[in-house]
Parts: sequence; structure tokens; C-alpha cells
Amino acid sequence: SPGVPVLGAFMFPAIYKFPAYQFVCDGVFTTKTPTDAYRGAGRPEATFAIERVMDELAVELDMDPMELRRKNWITHEEFPFTTVAGLTYDSGNYEAATDKALEMFGWDELSAEQRQRRENNDPVQLGLGISTFTEMCGLAPSRVLGSLAYGAGGWESASIRMLPTGKVEVVSGSTPHGQGHDTAWSQIVADQLGVPFEDVECIHGDTASSPRGLDTYGSRSLVVGGIAVVKAAEKVVAKARRIAAHLLEASEDDLEFKDGSFSVRGTPDAKIAIQETALAVFAAHNYPEGIEPSLDSEATFDPENFSFPHGTHLCATEVDTETGLVTIRKYVCVDDVGEPVNPQIIEGQIHGGLAQGIAQALFEEAVYDSDGNLTTGTFVDYTIPSATDLPHFDTDNTVSPSTTNPLGVKGVGEAGTIASTPAVVNSVINALRHLGVNDVQMPMTPERVWRALQGDQHSDRAAEGTQAWGGATTEDENLLGTGDAS
Repeated sequence: SPGVPVLGAFMFPAIYKFPAYQFVCDGVFTTKTPTDAYRGAGRPEATFAIERVMDELAVELDMDPMELRRKNWITHEEFPFTTVAGLTYDSGNYEAATDKALEMFGWDELSAEQRQRRENNDPVQLGLGISTFTEMCGLAPSRVLGSLAYGAGGWESASIRMLPTGKVEVVSGSTPHGQGHDTAWSQIVADQLGVPFEDVECIHGDTASSPRGLDTYGSRSLVVGGIAVVKAAEKVVAKARRIAAHLLEASEDDLEFKDGSFSVRGTPDAKIAIQETALAVFAAHNYPEGIEPSLDSEATFDPENFSFPHGTHLCATEVDTETGLVTIRKYVCVDDVGEPVNPQIIEGQIHGGLAQGIAQALFEEAVYDSDGNLTTGTFVDYTIPSATDLPHFDTDNTVSPSTTNPLGVKGVGEAGTIASTPAVVNSVINALRHLGVNDVQMPMTPERVWRALQGDQHSDRAAEGTQAWGGATTEDENLLGTGDAS
């Protein structure tokens, strides 16, 4: 899809202070199977490009790759920072995330082991890979999306219904498919309204009950949909304040709202719970003149800026130089997704993203024959890693609250996918560079790694139909002559 590169076009400067930047992309339409966005959509491609380039530049300069990154990244004192691509990053602390990741990883100890293996000419070499990243996510504001000819807006809608039973219904236009919206939305509403978590019910996924909304994609659910929930809750509290003031025979200005109850300043015993006001409104026996007897509220939120999570990912791989087998020995990532709402959900999102990013580096590939036919169209042929193929992930977080929304949250759904692929590739190349290998085509299957070690990384290709072959290219004369897929 031509839209995917556009989503990554602004992210090639990444976390660095580049003085100049130009992005040119040619979309080539073929008769191959159509492709579209896949968890990250343009951001992984941009991050892969710049993080591989940073490693190659470090080699050219004979410089430590981490030191090169430190020398060029935006420091935490410089936020908010407007990049050469025109994006304004609102907050971040790349130093803190990196320092924590290095400590968790044990970089110095692994580096010492790497040197020893090289000195001993060990057949299994150790590689250390780095990838920093940031991403623009949340897919908003609407005016910016309009300038990019995007087909929809970037807003999101939510409504809250206060039932006389004391229960609360949250209607969201952002529909989950495993991300945990019900849990997060219930937490947010419980905090905002001071009601028990179990008293909140979330409704979504059907236009008959939730007619307004733009749904779930681009790590936008919490930073857009979740903030719409917050805004709706604020309206509920504002309506309830008028009712509570009337029932307590006090001025609205004299009321405090805390832990789900309104109380009169200086008279702590004079208070009423927000759920009691919901029942009073339903009965409608005693409420102020000139207002509707309802606390139900709706809000639509359109952010002023994108969300910019970031992180540092470190990967240690063991590469068998005799067979080409790559094994991930250790993987550490420290992500900054702003203020956490539910740490367990964050961890789950990161784990899922890591699995998919690592899969691109080592396992997954769409292979075509010379006629443009997909030969990996089933799970028998298309290699998806299982839990046994992946390592234990050591994850942690730093917190740089977003300044563009009241919760200080940032997107997390795609974060793991974005940095993991270059971290793994950089690690494998780091293991083999002293043996003359400076690139291996993804996925880095044992055959491809072995061929690179034999000196075939830039010349002869493997036999057609093998996973190392990788399919036809636009440079094949027979394809160009016939106009077939490429």
C-alpha cells in the first residue's frame, strides 16, 4: 500500500538531530499478492533503515555504536524538540532508557565474552545489537491527516451513562481485539469518577450501541479513545456537581470532589456520592431548575499532536558459523510509553510486538517463484515462531509523561515491533563482521547466514524455491521483458 511508506516518511530522522533530510519513495505496483499495514506500518521500516545506518557509520568512523548514538540524539533537556522532518516531539529521555537497558543487559560482561570467543576462534560467535527508536502514533490530529490526504479524521468518541443502580456504562468507538480496552477503560473511569472498578461496564464493537468512532489502529486507542473517555467523565462530574450542590444546599464553588464523593469544604460530614446523585437524577424528585435530569455525557477528542513513545532495545545473539543457526541469547528492552495505566497490558503489548519484529528478522518471508506465484501461502510454508523459538524478554519502562493529553500517556501497541528487527539484525552482523560479513538479507535463515559466511552475501543466490532464494527481483531480464510480477 502506498500509504505505509508515508507513515514512516517522517520518522527517518528518528531520535537524532540531523540538520538535513529528504525522503523519496517510489511505489511499484505488481501482480503479486497485495500488502498493507502490519503492526507499525512504516515506522519499523524507517527505524530499520536509520539504525542499520548508524551501525555502519560507526564502523566507518571506528567508533563505538552506542557512543555514536549518544553523540547525535536529542537530550532530555531539549524537549519539546522539532525535528528536521517537521514533527515536534513533546517529551522523552533517551539517556534514561538507554542507561537502564545497558544495566539490565550486562553490556560490559557480554562484550568481554565476545572478545574471548573471537580470540579463541570459537565456532559459535557472540553478537551484540542495538536499536533505539521513537515513533509517531495515535494517528491524529485530524487536520494533519487531512494534509496527508488520509481518508478519515483522527478524533475518537466516548460516552458515559450513569445508571440509577450505581453502575456505569462506557460506550467507546475504539473496539478492542485483545488489547485490554475493557480493563483500561474501567480503570480510567473508576479513577475519574471514584466508583468501584467492578461497577464499570464497557460497550463497543457494534454501531447499534456505539455509532460514533474511528476504531483501533496505529497505537491510538489509549491516547485518543482513552482521553475521550476522560473527557466524558469530566462532563459527568461537572453535571453531578450541580446536582450535589443542590442536594447539599451549598454553592458549587464550595464543593470538593474526591474518592467518588462531593463534600462541602469545612464540613466534611456533609457529602454525597456521585452514584447517589445518579439515583437522585433518575428519580428527579429534587433537582435544580433549568437543567435536564441526566448525568449521561459524550465527548469527542481530537489530539493536538501525535504520540511519541520511545525506547532502547539490546539483543545478544549466538551465531553458529558452521551451520548459520542464529539463537537469541538475551533480549532487553526499556520502553517509555508515558504514564502507565496498566503495566501488565503494557508488558503484553511489548511481548507481542517483540515476537513479530524478531520474526521478521529471523523467520517470516513471503516467497514468490519466477512467475510471481506465492509459495509460502500456508502456515506449513510460512514460518511463524512459537514460544519455543523465542527467548525470555527482560523488559522495563521509564516514564516521560506526554504533555499533549491529561493522562500523560503514549501509545504502546506497536512499540515492540519497531525496534526489535534492527536490534536482532545488528546483533547478527556484529557477531560476523570480523569474518567479513556486513549484511545478511532478512529473514536471516541458517542457509542465508551460512552463504554470507561463504562470501555469497552480495553475489550468487541460492536455488529457486528455497527460503534463502527470496524470490524474483525487478532486475530479472525475463520478467522485465514479459511485464510479469516482480
